[in-house]
Amino acid sequence: MRPFSYTAPATVAEAVDVLAASGPGTKILAGGTTLYDLMKLDIEAPTAVVDVHRLTELAAIDTTGPGEFSFGAAARMADVADDPVLRRDFPALAESLAKAASQQLRNMATVGGNLLQRTRCGYFRGGPAFPCNKREPGSGCAAFGGLDRGHAIFGGSDTCVATYPGDWAVALRAFDAVVDVIGPRGERTVAIADLHVEPGDTPQREHTLAGDELIVRIRVPVTSAGRGSTYHKIRDRESYAFALVSVAAGVAFDDQGAVEDCRIALGGVATLPWRCPAAEMVLTGERLTEESALRAGEAAFAGARPGAHNVFKIELGVRTVADALRIAGERAVR
Repeated sequence: MRPFSYTAPATVAEAVDVLAASGPGTKILAGGTTLYDLMKLDIEAPTAVVDVHRLTELAAIDTTGPGEFSFGAAARMADVADDPVLRRDFPALAESLAKAASQQLRNMATVGGNLLQRTRCGYFRGGPAFPCNKREPGSGCAAFGGLDRGHAIFGGSDTCVATYPGDWAVALRAFDAVVDVIGPRGERTVAIADLHVEPGDTPQREHTLAGDELIVRIRVPVTSAGRGSTYHKIRDRESYAFALVSVAAGVAFDDQGAVEDCRIALGGVATLPWRCPAAEMVLTGERLTEESALRAGEAAFAGARPGAHNVFKIELGVRTVADALRIAGERAVR
């Protein structure tokens, strides 16, 4: 690690002041489960670290509703995943956290920090032996012509096909969550759909937050499709592994038993949490059957652009969408 200054503000207001004064090169420390790793790998080399993990005003969990649930950015993943109301009324959100990382990491990691975790691409984390436009813009991308089994088949560009690694943001994307952030210019609200960005020509830019902005809370509208939801994650091993394909799915039925509301978002296959409106439209107004669920899966992966070693994600993804919809349908109130 390289030398850096360290500050642990006592309040959010103090944290904003410190961020405003620190300038470029400042990083926010929450649970530390990603930043420490990247600093040890010399990928992140902050000149200043602002530690917010002790700010109790950022740790509140409110699932009393009725219109929305709210999660402080510093709430621990494990605490949110274990909330009994969330597990009952929004199982996709609870499962997306429970199936992430290991229990030890979930006990430390925060839901706000989790949104901004960086890719697990081996070329990005492998150091100077591999060219990586995300780590060193303009150096190239070793995934092109290399081993791209775990890389994105949606949202990539000529500069980067690194997969967004998270689970929580995928579930939030399916249910139209928003993120409240604060900085020297005041508070603003960012839709989760607008938080992350595709690599384009600037793969080093992964989200739309300014360097002096701090996530305060995450808010999710309560919806009937939340009750009938799941987060279905397929990975090489059952625990402590990142998704090959994951699906956040939710459905609600009308009085005739047709799908009235359908939510589908994908993880493990795109450069950011990937919503599938075309697949949702396939089911809306239709009966949820094995055949219609498969059609929705096919629509979800219709625009996939696989590389040399990840074409298997298309068939796997289609079936994972269908399975997730079946689980969600069984949980939905008819």
